[in-house]
Amino acid sequence: MTQHQNAQTMKPATAAKKLGVYLPATPAEFQEGVVSRAELGALQAEPPQWLADLRKNGPHPRPVVASKLGVSIAGLARGGVTEALTTDEIEALREEMPEWLRQERATQAKVREEAVRLKEKKAEKAAKAEAEGR
Repeated sequence: MTQHQNAQTMKPATAAKKLGVYLPATPAEFQEGVVSRAELGALQAEPPQWLADLRKNGPHPRPVVASKLGVSIAGLARGGVTEALTTDEIEALREEMPEWLRQERATQAKVREEAVRLKEKKAEKAAKAEAEGR
């Protein structure tokens, strides 16, 4: 293979990450092959049944689990969640709302508030600088 061809294909782990699915739960032929950019585009545009099922029911990779629970990946680890979870397991955690999840959601909310505050401060600074520059 030439270097140009390598740029047009990706490892299954990379493709799974881009698709937002847990690699060990994908079909063997997906795990064992390489995925071209065109194939990835086709999977995204018209997901086959296995991909639709994985996205709906899981198991989901940690970034997806964290997003669905409204916490960071580090927050998941602090809460003891290190493995992929199914949609049902995520729903059960939401309903149970253990203390660690409540704390991590509060932490995540503070992080978002701070990001908004900093963005507004930066916009104000930029507007002030623009007004002074006139």
